[in-house]
Amino acid sequence: MSIDIPTTPRGSLYSALSRQVKQAGLLDRRPGYYAAQIALVLTLVVAGVTALLVIGDSWWQLLVAAFFAMLSTQLGFLGHDAGHRQIFRSTRRNYRLGVALANLGVGFSYGWWVDKHNRHHAHPNDEDKDPDVGVGALIFTTRQARASGRIARRFYRYQAWTFFPLLLLEAINLRVSSLRYLLAGRDRSRSREALMIGLHVAAYLTAVFVVLPPGKALAFVAIHQALFGLYLGCSFAPNHKGMPPLSATDSADYLRRQVLTSRNVRGNWLTDFVLGGLNYQIEHHLFPSMPRGNLRRAQRLVKEFCADQHVSYLETGLFSSYAQALRHLDTIGRATAPSG
Repeated sequence: MSIDIPTTPRGSLYSALSRQVKQAGLLDRRPGYYAAQIALVLTLVVAGVTALLVIGDSWWQLLVAAFFAMLSTQLGFLGHDAGHRQIFRSTRRNYRLGVALANLGVGFSYGWWVDKHNRHHAHPNDEDKDPDVGVGALIFTTRQARASGRIARRFYRYQAWTFFPLLLLEAINLRVSSLRYLLAGRDRSRSREALMIGLHVAAYLTAVFVVLPPGKALAFVAIHQALFGLYLGCSFAPNHKGMPPLSATDSADYLRRQVLTSRNVRGNWLTDFVLGGLNYQIEHHLFPSMPRGNLRRAQRLVKEFCADQHVSYLETGLFSSYAQALRHLDTIGRATAPSG
Protein backbone atom coordinates (compact mmCIF):
# COMPACT_ATOMS: atom_id res chain seq x y z
CA MET A 1 0.00 0.00 0.00
CA SER A 2 1.45 3.36 -1.00
CA ILE A 3 0.46 6.97 -1.41
CA ASP A 4 -0.18 7.94 -5.02
CA ILE A 5 -1.02 11.51 -5.97
CA PRO A 6 -2.41 12.38 -9.42
CA THR A 7 -0.47 14.91 -11.47
CA THR A 8 -1.70 17.51 -13.92
CA PRO A 9 -1.49 17.24 -17.73
CA ARG A 10 1.84 17.65 -19.50
CA GLY A 11 2.67 21.28 -20.18
CA SER A 12 1.24 22.55 -16.88
CA LEU A 13 3.15 24.58 -14.30
CA TYR A 14 3.62 21.45 -12.24
CA SER A 15 5.13 19.60 -15.19
CA ALA A 16 7.61 22.40 -15.75
CA LEU A 17 8.66 22.35 -12.09
CA SER A 18 8.75 18.56 -12.05
CA ARG A 19 11.19 18.50 -14.95
CA GLN A 20 13.56 20.81 -13.06
CA VAL A 21 13.35 18.64 -9.96
CA LYS A 22 13.98 15.43 -11.87
CA GLN A 23 16.92 16.94 -13.76
CA ALA A 24 18.45 17.90 -10.39
CA GLY A 25 18.19 14.26 -9.30
CA LEU A 26 16.01 15.15 -6.32
CA LEU A 27 13.59 12.25 -6.85
CA ASP A 28 16.40 9.68 -6.77
CA ARG A 29 16.37 7.27 -3.82
CA ARG A 30 18.78 7.88 -0.91
CA PRO A 31 19.57 4.40 0.48
CA GLY A 32 22.59 5.62 2.44
CA TYR A 33 20.62 8.47 4.01
CA TYR A 34 17.81 6.19 5.14
CA ALA A 35 20.20 3.49 6.33
CA ALA A 36 21.76 6.13 8.59
CA GLN A 37 18.36 7.40 9.75
CA ILE A 38 17.09 3.91 10.57
CA ALA A 39 20.36 2.99 12.31
CA LEU A 40 20.19 6.17 14.42
CA VAL A 41 16.59 5.59 15.51
CA LEU A 42 17.21 1.90 16.27
CA THR A 43 20.26 2.87 18.32
CA LEU A 44 18.10 5.28 20.30
CA VAL A 45 15.49 2.53 20.79
CA VAL A 46 18.16 0.21 22.19
CA ALA A 47 19.35 3.02 24.47
CA GLY A 48 15.80 3.64 25.69
CA VAL A 49 15.09 -0.04 26.42
CA THR A 50 18.46 -0.34 28.17
CA ALA A 51 17.67 2.68 30.33
CA LEU A 52 14.29 1.18 31.25
CA LEU A 53 15.90 -2.08 32.37
CA VAL A 54 18.92 -0.55 34.13
CA ILE A 55 17.14 2.23 36.07
CA GLY A 56 14.52 -0.16 37.40
CA ASP A 57 12.03 0.82 40.11
CA SER A 58 12.41 4.60 40.15
CA TRP A 59 10.41 7.71 39.37
CA TRP A 60 13.28 8.70 37.09
CA GLN A 61 11.63 6.33 34.65
CA LEU A 62 9.21 9.13 33.79
CA LEU A 63 12.11 10.78 31.95
CA VAL A 64 12.59 7.50 30.09
CA ALA A 65 8.88 7.60 29.22
CA ALA A 66 9.38 11.06 27.70
CA PHE A 67 12.34 9.66 25.72
CA PHE A 68 10.08 6.83 24.51
CA ALA A 69 7.60 9.46 23.27
CA MET A 70 10.34 10.92 21.09
CA LEU A 71 11.23 7.42 19.83
CA SER A 72 7.61 6.61 18.94
CA THR A 73 7.32 9.81 16.93
CA GLN A 74 10.60 9.26 15.10
CA LEU A 75 9.50 5.71 14.20
CA GLY A 76 6.26 7.26 12.94
CA PHE A 77 8.20 9.67 10.73
CA LEU A 78 10.05 6.76 9.13
CA GLY A 79 6.73 4.97 8.62
CA HIS A 80 5.41 8.11 6.96
CA ASP A 81 8.35 8.08 4.54
CA ALA A 82 7.80 4.39 3.78
CA GLY A 83 4.15 5.14 3.03
CA HIS A 84 5.25 7.66 0.42
CA ARG A 85 7.71 5.17 -1.11
CA GLN A 86 10.60 7.46 -0.24
CA ILE A 87 12.81 4.70 1.13
CA PHE A 88 12.64 1.82 -1.41
CA ARG A 89 11.55 1.67 -5.02
CA SER A 90 9.62 -1.51 -4.30
CA THR A 91 6.07 -0.96 -3.02
CA ARG A 92 6.20 -4.27 -1.17
CA ARG A 93 9.42 -3.44 0.68
CA ASN A 94 8.09 -0.03 1.71
CA TYR A 95 4.88 -1.66 2.91
CA ARG A 96 6.71 -4.27 4.97
CA LEU A 97 8.94 -1.66 6.55
CA GLY A 98 5.96 0.60 7.22
CA VAL A 99 4.04 -2.15 9.00
CA ALA A 100 7.10 -3.06 11.05
CA LEU A 101 7.60 0.56 12.09
CA ALA A 102 3.97 1.56 12.70
CA ASN A 103 2.25 -1.62 13.87
CA LEU A 104 5.09 -3.40 15.64
CA GLY A 105 7.17 -0.38 16.62
CA VAL A 106 4.49 2.14 17.63
CA GLY A 107 1.23 0.20 17.88
CA PHE A 108 -1.13 1.73 15.30
CA SER A 109 -2.33 0.55 11.89
CA TYR A 110 -0.12 1.45 8.95
CA GLY A 111 -2.91 0.51 6.53
CA TRP A 112 -5.39 2.84 8.24
CA TRP A 113 -2.91 5.70 8.25
CA VAL A 114 -1.99 5.29 4.56
CA ASP A 115 -5.67 5.21 3.56
CA LYS A 116 -6.32 8.39 5.54
CA HIS A 117 -3.16 10.12 4.36
CA ASN A 118 -3.94 9.29 0.71
CA ARG A 119 -7.13 11.31 0.94
CA HIS A 120 -5.41 14.19 2.69
CA HIS A 121 -2.73 14.52 0.01
CA ALA A 122 -5.23 14.28 -2.82
CA HIS A 123 -7.57 16.92 -1.33
CA PRO A 124 -5.64 19.17 1.10
CA ASN A 125 -7.87 21.47 3.15
CA ASP A 126 -11.02 20.33 1.34
CA GLU A 127 -13.52 20.08 4.19
CA ASP A 128 -15.59 17.52 2.27
CA LYS A 129 -12.73 15.20 1.28
CA ASP A 130 -9.71 15.86 3.50
CA PRO A 131 -10.08 13.75 6.68
CA ASP A 132 -7.63 16.01 8.50
CA VAL A 133 -10.08 18.93 8.41
CA GLY A 134 -13.27 16.98 8.98
CA VAL A 135 -15.56 17.76 11.92
CA GLY A 136 -14.37 16.14 15.13
CA ALA A 137 -12.90 17.48 18.34
CA LEU A 138 -12.06 20.61 16.32
CA ILE A 139 -13.65 22.51 13.45
CA PHE A 140 -11.77 24.39 10.75
CA THR A 141 -14.29 26.28 8.59
CA THR A 142 -17.19 28.66 9.10
CA ARG A 143 -19.51 26.15 7.42
CA GLN A 144 -18.61 23.59 10.04
CA ALA A 145 -19.17 26.21 12.73
CA ARG A 146 -22.67 27.02 11.44
CA ALA A 147 -23.57 23.34 11.21
CA SER A 148 -22.51 22.46 14.77
CA GLY A 149 -25.07 21.83 17.49
CA ARG A 150 -25.71 23.99 20.53
CA ILE A 151 -23.61 21.94 22.96
CA ALA A 152 -20.80 21.49 20.46
CA ARG A 153 -20.69 25.23 19.82
CA ARG A 154 -19.91 25.90 23.46
CA PHE A 155 -16.93 23.58 23.24
CA TYR A 156 -15.72 24.82 19.86
CA ARG A 157 -15.82 28.41 21.05
CA TYR A 158 -12.76 27.65 23.20
CA GLN A 159 -11.05 25.23 20.80
CA ALA A 160 -7.93 27.36 20.49
CA TRP A 161 -7.41 26.89 24.23
CA THR A 162 -8.12 23.17 24.16
CA PHE A 163 -5.98 22.40 21.09
CA PHE A 164 -2.74 21.44 22.85
CA PRO A 165 -4.46 19.59 25.73
CA LEU A 166 -6.40 17.56 23.16
CA LEU A 167 -3.13 16.52 21.52
CA LEU A 168 -2.29 14.67 24.75
CA LEU A 169 -5.07 12.24 23.74
CA GLU A 170 -3.92 11.83 20.13
CA ALA A 171 -2.19 8.50 20.81
CA ILE A 172 -5.49 7.09 22.03
CA ASN A 173 -7.22 8.43 18.92
CA LEU A 174 -4.65 6.71 16.68
CA ARG A 175 -5.26 3.38 18.34
CA VAL A 176 -9.06 3.63 18.39
CA SER A 177 -9.12 4.62 14.71
CA SER A 178 -6.72 1.78 13.89
CA LEU A 179 -8.94 -0.73 15.69
CA ARG A 180 -12.04 0.45 13.84
CA TYR A 181 -10.22 0.18 10.52
CA LEU A 182 -8.92 -3.31 11.19
CA LEU A 183 -12.29 -4.58 12.43
CA ALA A 184 -14.05 -3.20 9.35
CA GLY A 185 -12.29 -5.66 7.03
CA ARG A 186 -11.40 -9.33 7.15
CA ASP A 187 -8.65 -9.54 4.53
CA ARG A 188 -5.31 -11.15 5.30
CA SER A 189 -3.34 -7.91 5.43
CA ARG A 190 -5.56 -6.50 8.18
CA SER A 191 -5.23 -9.70 10.17
CA ARG A 192 -1.43 -9.45 9.92
CA GLU A 193 -1.56 -5.82 11.00
CA ALA A 194 -3.74 -6.70 13.99
CA LEU A 195 -1.28 -9.44 14.97
CA MET A 196 1.64 -7.01 14.81
CA ILE A 197 -0.19 -4.48 16.99
CA GLY A 198 -1.02 -7.26 19.44
CA LEU A 199 2.66 -8.21 19.65
CA HIS A 200 3.58 -4.56 20.25
CA VAL A 201 1.05 -4.14 23.07
CA ALA A 202 2.02 -7.43 24.73
CA ALA A 203 5.77 -6.74 24.61
CA TYR A 204 5.41 -3.11 25.69
CA LEU A 205 3.11 -3.74 28.67
CA THR A 206 5.07 -6.80 29.77
CA ALA A 207 8.35 -4.86 29.81
CA VAL A 208 6.90 -1.88 31.67
CA PHE A 209 4.94 -3.86 34.28
CA VAL A 210 7.75 -6.34 34.92
CA VAL A 211 10.29 -3.56 35.55
CA LEU A 212 7.97 -1.19 37.47
CA PRO A 213 5.34 -1.61 40.17
CA PRO A 214 1.74 -0.95 38.99
CA GLY A 215 1.55 2.72 40.02
CA LYS A 216 4.80 3.73 38.37
CA ALA A 217 4.06 1.54 35.37
CA LEU A 218 0.73 3.30 34.80
CA ALA A 219 2.43 6.67 35.17
CA PHE A 220 5.08 5.60 32.65
CA VAL A 221 2.45 4.54 30.10
CA ALA A 222 0.44 7.74 30.64
CA ILE A 223 3.47 10.03 30.20
CA HIS A 224 4.74 8.09 27.18
CA GLN A 225 1.42 8.08 25.33
CA ALA A 226 0.45 11.66 26.22
CA LEU A 227 3.78 13.14 25.12
CA PHE A 228 3.84 10.96 22.02
CA GLY A 229 0.47 12.40 20.98
CA LEU A 230 1.60 15.93 21.81
CA TYR A 231 4.87 15.63 19.88
CA LEU A 232 3.21 14.02 16.87
CA GLY A 233 0.41 16.57 16.82
CA CYS A 234 2.82 19.50 17.18
CA SER A 235 4.79 18.14 14.22
CA PHE A 236 1.76 18.08 11.93
CA ALA A 237 -0.07 21.15 13.26
CA PRO A 238 1.99 23.81 11.41
CA ASN A 239 1.46 22.20 8.02
CA HIS A 240 -2.07 23.21 6.95
CA LYS A 241 -4.10 24.59 9.87
CA GLY A 242 -5.11 28.15 9.14
CA MET A 243 -4.28 27.88 5.45
CA PRO A 244 -6.98 28.60 2.82
CA PRO A 245 -9.64 25.88 2.46
CA LEU A 246 -10.22 24.58 -1.08
CA SER A 247 -12.87 22.38 -2.62
CA ALA A 248 -13.37 20.50 -5.88
CA THR A 249 -15.15 23.55 -7.32
CA ASP A 250 -12.06 25.76 -6.95
CA SER A 251 -10.17 26.26 -10.20
CA ALA A 252 -6.68 25.99 -8.70
CA ASP A 253 -4.39 23.61 -10.60
CA TYR A 254 -2.40 20.89 -8.87
CA LEU A 255 0.63 23.08 -8.10
CA ARG A 256 -1.41 25.94 -6.65
CA ARG A 257 -3.69 23.57 -4.73
CA GLN A 258 -0.71 22.02 -2.96
CA VAL A 259 1.29 25.21 -2.41
CA LEU A 260 -1.53 27.51 -1.31
CA THR A 261 -2.83 25.08 1.31
CA SER A 262 0.58 24.30 2.84
CA ARG A 263 2.92 26.16 5.18
CA ASN A 264 6.67 25.63 5.57
CA VAL A 265 8.58 26.05 8.83
CA ARG A 266 12.04 27.55 8.52
CA GLY A 267 14.90 26.16 10.54
CA ASN A 268 18.08 24.10 10.32
CA TRP A 269 19.21 20.47 10.49
CA LEU A 270 17.80 20.15 14.02
CA THR A 271 14.39 21.39 12.87
CA ASP A 272 14.54 18.84 10.04
CA PHE A 273 15.19 16.03 12.51
CA VAL A 274 12.70 17.13 15.15
CA LEU A 275 9.89 17.59 12.60
CA GLY A 276 10.84 14.61 10.45
CA GLY A 277 11.17 16.78 7.33
CA LEU A 278 7.52 17.85 7.59
CA ASN A 279 8.75 21.44 7.91
CA TYR A 280 9.18 21.30 4.11
CA GLN A 281 5.47 20.73 3.72
CA ILE A 282 5.13 22.54 0.40
CA GLU A 283 7.87 20.51 -1.27
CA HIS A 284 6.58 17.32 0.34
CA HIS A 285 3.06 17.88 -0.99
CA LEU A 286 4.30 18.67 -4.46
CA PHE A 287 6.63 15.64 -4.56
CA PRO A 288 5.47 13.16 -1.90
CA SER A 289 7.84 10.41 -3.04
CA MET A 290 10.90 12.68 -2.74
CA PRO A 291 13.28 11.32 -0.07
CA ARG A 292 13.27 13.40 3.08
CA GLY A 293 16.96 14.17 2.72
CA ASN A 294 16.34 15.97 -0.61
CA LEU A 295 13.61 18.32 0.56
CA ARG A 296 15.97 21.07 1.74
CA ARG A 297 17.70 21.14 -1.66
CA ALA A 298 14.36 21.11 -3.47
CA GLN A 299 13.10 24.08 -1.49
CA ARG A 300 15.30 26.55 -3.36
CA LEU A 301 13.98 25.36 -6.75
CA VAL A 302 10.36 25.36 -5.63
CA LYS A 303 10.59 28.74 -3.93
CA GLU A 304 12.20 30.39 -6.97
CA PHE A 305 9.69 28.76 -9.32
CA CYS A 306 6.74 29.98 -7.26
CA ALA A 307 8.19 33.50 -7.18
CA ASP A 308 8.59 33.50 -10.97
CA GLN A 309 4.99 32.30 -11.41
CA HIS A 310 3.59 34.69 -8.75
CA VAL A 311 2.34 31.81 -6.61
CA SER A 312 2.19 32.67 -2.91
CA TYR A 313 4.73 30.62 -0.93
CA LEU A 314 4.42 30.77 2.87
CA GLU A 315 7.36 30.05 5.16
CA THR A 316 7.39 31.03 8.81
CA GLY A 317 8.99 30.22 12.15
CA LEU A 318 7.79 27.29 14.23
CA PHE A 319 6.18 29.32 16.99
CA SER A 320 4.70 31.71 14.46
CA SER A 321 3.10 28.74 12.70
CA TYR A 322 1.43 27.68 15.95
CA ALA A 323 0.23 31.24 16.52
CA GLN A 324 -1.30 31.34 13.04
CA ALA A 325 -3.02 28.00 13.55
CA LEU A 326 -4.38 29.01 16.95
CA ARG A 327 -5.66 32.35 15.63
CA HIS A 328 -7.52 30.48 12.90
CA LEU A 329 -9.04 28.03 15.41
CA ASP A 330 -10.06 30.94 17.62
CA THR A 331 -11.65 32.82 14.71
CA ILE A 332 -13.66 29.76 13.65
CA GLY A 333 -14.56 28.97 17.27
CA ARG A 334 -15.90 32.48 17.82
CA ALA A 335 -18.07 32.06 14.72
CA THR A 336 -20.12 29.55 16.73
CA ALA A 337 -21.14 32.24 19.22
CA PRO A 338 -24.76 33.42 18.87
CA SER A 339 -25.10 36.78 17.13
CA GLY A 340 -26.79 39.79 18.62
